[in-house]
Amino acid sequence: PALSFALRHRLITIGVALTFFIFALFLGSRIGSEFMPPLNEGTIMYMPVTDASISITRAKEILSKQDEIIKRFPEVESVVGKSGRAETPTDPSPVNMTETIINLKPTEQWRDGLTKDKLVSEMDAALQMPGVTNIWTQPIINRIDMLSTGIRTQVGIKVFGSDLKTLEEQSKAIANVVQGIPGAADVYPEQISGVPYLEIEPRPQDIARYGINIGDLQDVIETAIGGNNVTTTIEGRQRFPVRIRYARELRDTPEAIGRVLVSGTRGGGAQKSGMSVGTQAPGMNNSGGAQPPAMGGGIQVPLSQIADIRVVDGPTMISSENGLLRGLVLLNVRGRDVGSFIEEAKRAVASSVKLPAGYYLEWSGQYENQIRAKKRLQIVIPMALAVTFLLLYLTYKSWIEAAHVLLAVPFALTGGVFLVYLLGYNFSVAVWVGFIALFGTATQTGMVMVVYLEEAVERKRHELGGRLTREGLYEAVMEGALLRLRPKVMTVSTVVAGLIPIMWSTKTGAEVMKPLATPVLGGMVSSLLHVLIVTPVIFIWLREWEMRRQEKAVGVPATLGTLDRPAEQMSFLEAEEGLADEAAARKEEVSAGENEKVENGEPVKH
Repeated sequence: PALSFALRHRLITIGVALTFFIFALFLGSRIGSEFMPPLNEGTIMYMPVTDASISITRAKEILSKQDEIIKRFPEVESVVGKSGRAETPTDPSPVNMTETIINLKPTEQWRDGLTKDKLVSEMDAALQMPGVTNIWTQPIINRIDMLSTGIRTQVGIKVFGSDLKTLEEQSKAIANVVQGIPGAADVYPEQISGVPYLEIEPRPQDIARYGINIGDLQDVIETAIGGNNVTTTIEGRQRFPVRIRYARELRDTPEAIGRVLVSGTRGGGAQKSGMSVGTQAPGMNNSGGAQPPAMGGGIQVPLSQIADIRVVDGPTMISSENGLLRGLVLLNVRGRDVGSFIEEAKRAVASSVKLPAGYYLEWSGQYENQIRAKKRLQIVIPMALAVTFLLLYLTYKSWIEAAHVLLAVPFALTGGVFLVYLLGYNFSVAVWVGFIALFGTATQTGMVMVVYLEEAVERKRHELGGRLTREGLYEAVMEGALLRLRPKVMTVSTVVAGLIPIMWSTKTGAEVMKPLATPVLGGMVSSLLHVLIVTPVIFIWLREWEMRRQEKAVGVPATLGTLDRPAEQMSFLEAEEGLADEAAARKEEVSAGENEKVENGEPVKH
């Protein structure tokens, strides 16, 4: 009944189909975008960042306190954390950056109604500490992001320029703007300055007055404060360097460092003295002046008398990229898709932050991967459709027939978009892979339906003695579509039955498989309606258009079987139905009749 109604009211049928397609395009514009759906790894990575000047002792205290708080959650199996970096150049993490791996118990042992996002929110609230910025991610995706983009969060905003102070100011301004955008989480402008540096600046006039060489002065500072490795001790299979330098109490303050003695020649004489390192002995005059002559004619000069010693703020780490200094703002996105967040953040930053001349921004992180994937899909999907169309043309030898079959693709897209929107998924690489698989299946089922309709038309033409009327065409289309009904329903039912377990799955990996299966599931349903109803309507329209074209060419009422015209004027559709062979047979019959009349002496009219 539905097909009969559609064939009688074709404009309404096509109008409804187009309406659903346009509405699907509207819904598609409301769907967000992301690179890949977040995969539940079963493990959480907690990466808090503290002040850049934090000491190792204080970092250890904070790490222990954080691990203690995390272990209180009943869903946590174990906690392992570290601050700073190991003795390896592959992980250059500063002391103020902590990495904590939180292994979770199976979800069956969690509290009722608790999800991973809610658990992270609870942990984040419990771990709020002064001077600590919390960053939450997962171990695998964190390593992938850092290796591919150098960013340890979902989104990174790189600020390029030539001055570290300006970069830090601009990074903080950008972070303040982004912080107010819905969905922003774990916003942290990478700290560029704030680490105390001990700066020792020699005074050339004083150095020359005491006859001290600048190289010897640097050797004294290096040995007394930094220390030198003098030997190596071996214990079993381990080697330990032995370093010699001043005791801690003689070098732990600028004042103590200022009392370090440097050997020089009195009055800058030509004879170079042997350099020595030492401090004033107890009871000696600490006025800071030059000491009595040492053996060999040298003197002992306190470091404070020949150099300015002060503590200044400096950069924690100098990052550069593409030949320019780089600042960085790190953030995650929660509660919305990354694509729409980035677009809103770009507009907000552009309107609120004015970068100086020579400074510019780059958006990185997973968004960078998303842009690369989007550009590739913009090439891959049109190419796949173009190849499909070419194969259809080579099959049917007609652009119209190829386009007719390919119409199954946009109508299959309709159902896929509807279901993606209803389930709240975002467009991602996984979703588009599902759509590509759907396009191939929809095209295949459309081809099969056209084959069934063509065979039904051919059978009806033979039943009517080679001349198919419009009424016969209608009956043939009904017959062919009904023959295809059961196989098509069985195909869709099989696909749906195979995808339902994926849609109900909650195990690891389901976060990626569900978005992949969703467009296939929704598209198969809309493809079923299109192939069984819309395809026959378009098919009968094309055949009737072919019949009208015959009537216009011949000048008499034509049917799909009227061949009273030269073979070179025949359309492809006629030839496809075997009418060319029938025309040749009829011409042979006419020719044989004329020859018979000539032999009998009868006149032949032309």
